[in-house]
Amino acid sequence: MINDVQKNAKERMTKSLHSLEEELSKLRAGRANPSILEGVVVSYYGTDTPLTQMAQIVVEGALMLAVKPFEKRLVPEIEKAIRAADLGLNPATSGDVIRVPFPPLSEERRKELIKKVKAEVENAKVAVRNIRRDANQEIKDLLKEKAISEDEQRKAEEAMQKLTDQYIHQADAILARKEKDLMEI
Repeated sequence: MINDVQKNAKERMTKSLHSLEEELSKLRAGRANPSILEGVVVSYYGTDTPLTQMAQIVVEGALMLAVKPFEKRLVPEIEKAIRAADLGLNPATSGDVIRVPFPPLSEERRKELIKKVKAEVENAKVAVRNIRRDANQEIKDLLKEKAISEDEQRKAEEAMQKLTDQYIHQADAILARKEKDLMEI
């Protein structure tokens, strides 16, 4: 029973960190990265469709992405959607390819991005702590039902705390990596 609670908590904590890494991959770090355009949606026959389903996105050098739509008539729609996504990017069309240059990050913009990263990491830490709280509540419920002893409860809560500390440490490591990446010139 306790093992099930711990296993469930560990799975949820792992998902929280994966979600954090996914969010952080969308923040640009001065280099062209196709994942930055993953959140862009384009109106396609009245339906909002992710850009990644409508075009091929390739890296052309360290500071340039090339977006190659599968249908040539979508070029203006895709260009408009990239501008509207508020990513600080200014796409330019050349024929049936949209080039998205990445301007070098200013010091001010880097600091803004670091603030965003810290906020995302803090949200992930809160999620991990909430998972710990839920698991501890389940353990207390098992004690009330007399399914486990007080010693087992204490050991299980200590194990949950160690697991929580481990995941918080991983979130801090992700933060340090991303900060280093953003401050690199």
